[in-house]
Amino acid sequence: QAQLVESGGGLVQAGGSLRLSCAASGRTFANLVGWFRQAPGKERDFIAASKGGTTYYGDSVKGRFTISRDRARVTSYLQMNNLKPEDTAVYYCATGNVITSQVTRSESYTTWGQGTQVTVAS
Repeated sequence: QAQLVESGGGLVQAGGSLRLSCAASGRTFANLVGWFRQAPGKERDFIAASKGGTTYYGDSVKGRFTISRDRARVTSYLQMNNLKPEDTAVYYCATGNVITSQVTRSESYTTWGQGTQVTVAS
């Protein structure tokens, strides 16, 4: 089973950028990697996913965030631009055997990283 480790979080000013990484060990992402985030007291929200050759984004990040994977499919990246204070959360990557219609649902993913904190100061 894959183990996932996120990195790249930190403190940034509003309007700034960060790039998160998610490294897989034990196996590749295979066909799917997803990114989610969870703010204190809130549910875990879908951010982005890459399945096959198709990418998916949550409405709140469209046009600002970009998901990518390396050719070996062992590292995924989440490039985050024009960050806003409401982007503050713990960010998680995940993988699993998820059908296309379910890529936005956190319950569909079986393997998760430990999360990395992103804080955007106003």
